[in-house]
Amino acid sequence: MYVYNRLKDIREDADKKQEDIALVLGITRQQYQLYESGKREMPMHHFVVLSKYYNVSLDYLAGLIDTPKNLK
Repeated sequence: MYVYNRLKDIREDADKKQEDIALVLGITRQQYQLYESGKREMPMHHFVVLSKYYNVSLDYLAGLIDTPKNLK
């Protein structure tokens, strides 16, 4: 569940709406809402897309580290 809290926190920190992130992933807002709430597991390729979008490591998105690392 921690991973999904991270998804919500990083989205809100970026001042984005669920609709914005769903558009980036090519899915509906409802699908993304299910991922963010932890009711459905998000596929790894979506994590990769979000990692690039937010410019943070997959470790950070997965909740393995608490300090975001930039990709570059």
